Amino acid sequence: MDNNVFEQMAKRYDTEDRMELAQVIVKAVREELQNCKSKSLIDYGSGTGLISLELSDLVDSVLMVDSSKQMLEVAKAKISHKGITNSKVLYSDFIQETPELKADIVLMSLVLLHIPDTKKILQELFNILNIGGKLIIIDFDKNDKINHPKVHNGFSHEELKKRLSEAGFKSIEIKTFYQGNRIFMNQDASMFISSSIK
Repeated sequence: MDNNVFEQMAKRYDTEDRMELAQVIVKAVREELQNCKSKSLIDYGSGTGLISLELSDLVDSVLMVDSSKQMLEVAKAKISHKGITNSKVLYSDFIQETPELKADIVLMSLVLLHIPDTKKILQELFNILNIGGKLIIIDFDKNDKINHPKVHNGFSHEELKKRLSEAGFKSIEIKTFYQGNRIFMNQDASMFISSSIK
């Protein structure tokens, strides 16, 4: 992933549109996190923490992982500003190298579309999860209007199910939960939420 784009965007990343979309995602993920008070959550590709900092009250701990230092600086400022005590940041890119981490839940929101090697990242996330742990992915449904050399044009549910089960996940559920105007590279698009168990 070309980090410089995200480094430059970090300071002005939290636009009104992004914050609105984040609220839609937070609402969907909150439903997945019932009875998770004792669980640890890793938000992979957390950016500025728009999603996971809104979920920190539902879990025991949040680790925001991102490959953009600038994004994490913004996230750190939010943590201290809001007085959140159970959230930390980690600068890392699991495609390059995965640190020794374990978590009960891994969340990846609108990140998979930026990762060329989806197979490898799903395998890495599978390895990080504790047995019985849950992977929650939010991303765009496949969208033929979108064509970009650095971004997947969304994912079909069947294709993603296949990749997830190849990585070892079971009880995979995927459902489309939101349709929005111009939310994916200025195109109307729908988002799905997928949850799978290790």
